[in-house]
Amino acid sequence: MTDFAARRTMMVDTQVRPSDVTKFPIIDAMLTVRREDFVPSGKREAAYMGENLPLDKNRVILEPRTLAKMLDSLDIANGELVLDIGAGLGYSSAVIARMAEAVVAVEEDEDFARDAQDALTEAGADNVILHAGPLQEGAAQHGPYDVVLIQGGISDLPAAIAEQVKDGGRIAALFMENALGEVRIGRKQNGQISWRMAFNASAPVLPGFARAPAFEL
Repeated sequence: MTDFAARRTMMVDTQVRPSDVTKFPIIDAMLTVRREDFVPSGKREAAYMGENLPLDKNRVILEPRTLAKMLDSLDIANGELVLDIGAGLGYSSAVIARMAEAVVAVEEDEDFARDAQDALTEAGADNVILHAGPLQEGAAQHGPYDVVLIQGGISDLPAAIAEQVKDGGRIAALFMENALGEVRIGRKQNGQISWRMAFNASAPVLPGFARAPAFEL
């Protein structure tokens, strides 16, 4: 029988802490949430590997290092409302739920959303609202949000998502250029988001977040 608890500890000790992520709420959440319960049933053995875990075409569960470093840069407080875009099977939302007051998890794939709801309920993550709908539209009716995370690569940030960041709020997004990408942290002030580069990472560009092709005559 696989000792997933030992693998969870190893994930934190070999992937998260060495990436300079040491904040207690992040370490505690990643040691507590059973990642193996939030992956496709046939991939439980691969749940703790140090790379993106494929879900479907252009969809992955971000590697633990990438998620942990995003959370470290965002420094979520326990009174904040968080928008988690591209929640997949719910792992990121379950982790964030242990730090934030509430999480709105956006997922457009009906099968993913159903499985995520089941897994989140089983995990007791009762401060997560699962919102079924297009990823690029977010969930404006529950916002604006103190913090926004996007669980996959993007080329451009849709205006609808930018509008849902509260003034003074933060957003983490993985901007991809070909195979290379960088996570940037944005802070919104006076209606404008200013970005800073945080670290390098990689993930497929999410549906609805690709750059529109340039019009040529």
